[in-house]
Amino acid sequence: MTNSAAASAAPVPVSSEAAVSEVVAGAAVPRTVQARGALLGVRVSDGLVLHASSNVDAHLGVAVQDLLGRPLSDVLGAPAAGQILSRVVAGTDLATADDVLVTLPAERGGGSFEAIMHRPRQAWESGHPLVVVELEPILAERPAGVGAGYGPLRSALADLELAGSIEELYDVALEAVRALTGFERASLYLLDPQGNAEVVAEAHPRHLVPWTGLRFPASDIPPEVRELHRSVRVHLVDDVDAEPVPVLSVDAAVDGDQLDLSAATLRAEPSPYVELHRGRGARATMGVGLFHRGELWGVVYCHHYGGPHRVSHEVRVVVELLATMLSALRAAQLGADRDAEARSQERVLAHLAADSRDESVPLGTAITRSGWTRRLVRADGAIVRAEGRVTSVGRVPDDRGQRALIAWVADAGEEVVATDCLREAAPGVAAAAPDVAGVMGIALPEGQVLIWLRDEVQRHVEWGSDPSTSRPVRADDPIRTMLRASQERWREVVDGHSLPWTEDQIDSAAALRGHLVEALYLRGRKEVRATEELQRSLLPQELAHVEGWSVEARYEAAGAGLVGGDWYDALVLPSGHLALVVGDVTGHGLQAAATMGQLRTALRASLVGSSSAHAAACLLFEVVRWTLPDEVATLTVALLDPVTGVVENVSLGHPPLLVVQPDGSVRWAPRAGAPPLGLAGEIPPASRVEVPPGGALVLYSDGLVEHRDESIGDGLERLARAFVRGPATDIDDIVRATRDERSADDATLLVVRRRV
Repeated sequence: MTNSAAASAAPVPVSSEAAVSEVVAGAAVPRTVQARGALLGVRVSDGLVLHASSNVDAHLGVAVQDLLGRPLSDVLGAPAAGQILSRVVAGTDLATADDVLVTLPAERGGGSFEAIMHRPRQAWESGHPLVVVELEPILAERPAGVGAGYGPLRSALADLELAGSIEELYDVALEAVRALTGFERASLYLLDPQGNAEVVAEAHPRHLVPWTGLRFPASDIPPEVRELHRSVRVHLVDDVDAEPVPVLSVDAAVDGDQLDLSAATLRAEPSPYVELHRGRGARATMGVGLFHRGELWGVVYCHHYGGPHRVSHEVRVVVELLATMLSALRAAQLGADRDAEARSQERVLAHLAADSRDESVPLGTAITRSGWTRRLVRADGAIVRAEGRVTSVGRVPDDRGQRALIAWVADAGEEVVATDCLREAAPGVAAAAPDVAGVMGIALPEGQVLIWLRDEVQRHVEWGSDPSTSRPVRADDPIRTMLRASQERWREVVDGHSLPWTEDQIDSAAALRGHLVEALYLRGRKEVRATEELQRSLLPQELAHVEGWSVEARYEAAGAGLVGGDWYDALVLPSGHLALVVGDVTGHGLQAAATMGQLRTALRASLVGSSSAHAAACLLFEVVRWTLPDEVATLTVALLDPVTGVVENVSLGHPPLLVVQPDGSVRWAPRAGAPPLGLAGEIPPASRVEVPPGGALVLYSDGLVEHRDESIGDGLERLARAFVRGPATDIDDIVRATRDERSADDATLLVVRRRV
């Protein structure tokens, strides 16, 4: 299109009351913007303005009809246009680059603006590069200097690092947000698993009514608003009463559907969201999404009541940095608390594992007489049905209620079942056990079970005014969808619930299940069935998922019903690295499996608490030295950086790692530098290999490659040749090509592929 043709074309609306919209992650995003600034869509190839918000005349002094189709340099002046387009052409990361400060030519009034830019993904992927330029007038009170907001940020970060609790973290962060932005109120909404929000902290003047403790239903932060917080972490609505401004296009044929406003800071909020905050008395609002590992865990909402309120983009960037630090420090504090709880639960679990091996008394008696069973998950009572006996401890229902609970857990079809409201999960069972609110149970072989019980904990939940015209049973009932017109507190009594079971407690119950299955096996109860349950409990139920990588594993026992000492593991560590493990305990049978289970658990704990494969192996070395002095096992531990493909490996008496290149060629990692665990005097230094894009990393046990009357070298060569299709070779084909069907040893294979 030529300049003259573009200039003569009549502008057409890209968005209107008819809700012409684009779809971003499943949410409709209207192409309207807030009136506080102007938005331009500029074609990168020639610098022509193809899209503009209809309010450009108010900000830039030129009518939208006269602006569309003209070069950006005619609108902003050659220096500013060149500064903007040069960044785009150079491939600068616009999300992290400083704003461009734009001053209009004198004939346009000489106004000054912050220019915020982003590349619409859809336009660039379709081969029609477009840059969106948002122009916000510079505030008169804007402090001089690019880093004007960073002094308060440094002070806030220092205070955050000194905070002794999560509550103090919240208070410090909210006071800093309020001081930086000038909003009258800053409140932290903490989200629960159902999406409901509770105000857990706030900063505001004394004359404002406090909201701390108020709950708001999940409908207050619907999916489209959650997506907004994800794409624009700090989103300002400076005037909830201002009408959204449509974006116009030079003509109907010009890439109108390429204009993606999902990352636009001027993007207009969904009308229900605006109405919600208007209903709370706010004239201006700002939302700050709080994320950890991609999950939205909370939102800081700021409100201003006296009139419209603007905050510069520079200050909003500072607030985003503060929010990122708050999320990181909160995660660290929660991690420390969880680690302490996990260590406590591990000690209790060790006691219970030892008790379960006491064959002098029935299993139910062995695990309930000491009090460790209830302590493991903080239960008020427990019921065990094992070896044909029912044993109970603490507060439990009568025989009828116990039978109903046992049948429910045994027939659930799940290894672990948990609810904090029995009357909702199983009304018939609740009728037989009316004093029980929370239940968690583990199903064991042959209908045997262990069940933990919790009493009712009645709670008073305060909502931001009455969220429904009828009283539902649950505090998080989905009927609460209406927009409230006031902030008057509305109290609801939530009964029939216990304290919720935490993920750590559910994990501890699952871990105990593995020990109890093993104990039942040792006691001779249904040997073949118990063997299958034991194998399933000790090997990973699900392998780790890491973006850009795939993990597959195969395990073949030495013989039917025989449990060996092979194990494998793949888990994502707090550092983001992928831990990969293959080990082989010397011997077969229950002792080898028991040792394998202990080594696997100890190594998992060591990996989570360590920063390297070498450090984790050293911790495991000490555990074996003091608790399993007579056991011997080969082991390879690999820590994979998913970003670089670099693998740190420690091997003790184990066959070397194999790296399969994208072209099918192979490269062996260094051979083990030390004897097996239990014989080695120290842990050898780690070696490193790299898995290229399109390549694969292979871990295995010697049972996969060893053949009778052959050297181990022949078996390794057979494994290398098995990758006939390079890294894409089917894992089952590899096992068939390498495994000796007559072998009396277990075989384990772990293949980790890196996508291109």
